[in-house]
Amino acid sequence: MAETFYYTRKTELVYHRSWPTRNELEMEVFSYLEGFNKPRRRHFRLGNLSPIYYEQQLVTQIEASA
Repeated sequence: MAETFYYTRKTELVYHRSWPTRNELEMEVFSYLEGFNKPRRRHFRLGNLSPIYYEQQLVTQIEASA
């Protein structure tokens, strides 16, 4: 299922639009990965939490113990 999502995303992003320069395409891919995918996607090593939620929990725990 995840592979289908990434294939579709790549198809929509890369093949259905013309990019004047390679740099513009690279920036769009970077924006997607850093702006949406990495912060919100759940990670096994974080207990199946997204990095944003994991960080919020960590901050809450630190504040509670201080």
